[in-house]
Amino acid sequence: MRKQVLYLLFIFLSTSLFGQRVMEGLDRGVIAVRHKPDSVFISWRLLGTEPTNLPFNIYRTTGSGKAVKLNSQPMTAGTNFIDTKADLSQITTYTIKAIVNGKETGDSKPFILPANAPVQQFLSIPLQTPAGYRPHDASAADLDGDGQYELVLHQVGKGLDNSFNGLTDKPVLQAYKLDGTLLWTINLGRNIREGEHYTQFIAIDMDGDGKAEVAMKTADGTIDGKGKVIGDSTKDYRSKEARTLGKVLDGPEFFTIFNGETGAAMATTAYIPSRYPTDGWGGPGGNGGTDNSGNRVDRFLACAAYLDGKLPSVVMCRGYYGRTVLAAWDYRNGKLTSRWVFDTKDGKNPFSGQGNHNLTVADVDDDGKDEIVYGAMVVDDNGKGLFSTGFRHGDALHVSDLDPTKPGLEVFGPHEIEDHSKGDSGYVKDAGPGVAVYNARTGEVYFKGAIDTDVGRGVAENIDADNPGAEMWWSGSDGLHNMKGEKIGPSPSSSGFVIWWDGDLTREILSGSKVEKYRTGTIFNAQEGAGARFRNPNLMADLLGDWREEIIFANSPNELRLYTTTIPTSHRLYTLMHDPQYRLSIAWQNVAYNQPPHLSFYLGEDMKKAPRPDIVLTKPTKASKK
Repeated sequence: MRKQVLYLLFIFLSTSLFGQRVMEGLDRGVIAVRHKPDSVFISWRLLGTEPTNLPFNIYRTTGSGKAVKLNSQPMTAGTNFIDTKADLSQITTYTIKAIVNGKETGDSKPFILPANAPVQQFLSIPLQTPAGYRPHDASAADLDGDGQYELVLHQVGKGLDNSFNGLTDKPVLQAYKLDGTLLWTINLGRNIREGEHYTQFIAIDMDGDGKAEVAMKTADGTIDGKGKVIGDSTKDYRSKEARTLGKVLDGPEFFTIFNGETGAAMATTAYIPSRYPTDGWGGPGGNGGTDNSGNRVDRFLACAAYLDGKLPSVVMCRGYYGRTVLAAWDYRNGKLTSRWVFDTKDGKNPFSGQGNHNLTVADVDDDGKDEIVYGAMVVDDNGKGLFSTGFRHGDALHVSDLDPTKPGLEVFGPHEIEDHSKGDSGYVKDAGPGVAVYNARTGEVYFKGAIDTDVGRGVAENIDADNPGAEMWWSGSDGLHNMKGEKIGPSPSSSGFVIWWDGDLTREILSGSKVEKYRTGTIFNAQEGAGARFRNPNLMADLLGDWREEIIFANSPNELRLYTTTIPTSHRLYTLMHDPQYRLSIAWQNVAYNQPPHLSFYLGEDMKKAPRPDIVLTKPTKASKK
């Protein structure tokens, strides 16, 4: 009997462990900024595997002196602190220690403020930007396994949308540590075109060794981070014809996994699917037609997803106006293999033409494995179509537990009216909803609005504490609406990004350089003291400190600025990066039309306790070459 019990316990533990997602083993992510002349704001991470009431002590070291504990009692509320007694004329170091079973354990990596540190609310990250280029979209991943995030930055020169002809510059990607140390540069070469819809890259730890890989489409002439050429560097497949000038409509296409620490190409294979036939990418949506000019055929998206419930796969996607193909790849034990391919083929089925200029990843059926929400359709973890609403293409997409009174996750998004001509009023008869909310698991439609209206942008998130659940608004909505579609207030100032910034559990609005509180106005403006006009962020994510989010803006071609909140909060949450859906949102945030990340659970003053993520963490190691 005892042997049977032990055997059953072994099976249970083995099954549970197998079902756990492997995620980055992060350090405390301590950040300290001298936000006022006489005070320093310090914050740090709680990990997703730790007790929510884990106590902490915080220590300050001045110059070469002894460490001084700053808190009189162990800290069990918010993981942040304001130090008003530091001698900031000297080098000042802050360290965090967790208290486990009454004993301090494990010093955090110290955060060091230089003597006479400037009063500013950001970290400056110097860049080595190629001449004529500028910093564009970025992603974050632990590339060297030290428990800290590095940045993968897309540097762009001249780029063009698919609908335009002309030559572009070669796409360039670089990896940086947050102190500005350049790890590598990858030049994708002349046979990869530059533009929002072409170059999609994913940075994620695919094999679970604690060091992220970087995956992207490559071609003849791509140069990896070690200077090695992929394919044939002499080939130039750019079209010379007037109607397709500069577009790449011939030649081999590759998919490559790069070493995140060194930039070395580790595995390369043929890209799935091929572009041929180049006029075979039409179907419903996208103005109902097709083309042979390199427009629809070269619409790319990408994401990472835990398709087996344990390690991330990378999914490379082609097409969304008509024919759509998603190809899932695994990188395990140094080998790259195809997991599955989803293909709508001739564009004459319910899954054709349902894609967006973006996508998201979520476990919609709560089985521990991820699905891909591809605009108006969902693809299951096994590569089979789950369902489609038939509402077609849109420019924005938001997936979370938007309505806690309903089971599971909801999807909100605007839809363009594509295959009809607008009248003078801007309306199109019998074209469908301009915005919709549907059940992410079943496709049941909860709300349809802006009927027969082309809607470009829209957001759904909890920004109003007076209303239970999330709210939604969109371009032309003339107001803020609850998830039933009822108008409950005036429209926010922007329908782009949202951010957790202040001390409560509702989210704020990121409008250009400004963080705005709904019904209150601007509470922070990154533009003050900046050398450039900030519009869209290069990246927005919970990169450092407590659970609130940071914003990265390019201040010049040679500097990124990482802005962090300095508003105290007593709310305690584990780092958002240990919620798998949020972490995967950061992986796809740079793809095509950027969108804000969302959690797998509802966050608000009226929330239930945040669910504990079912994850196992890799162990941070000293940075070393793979």
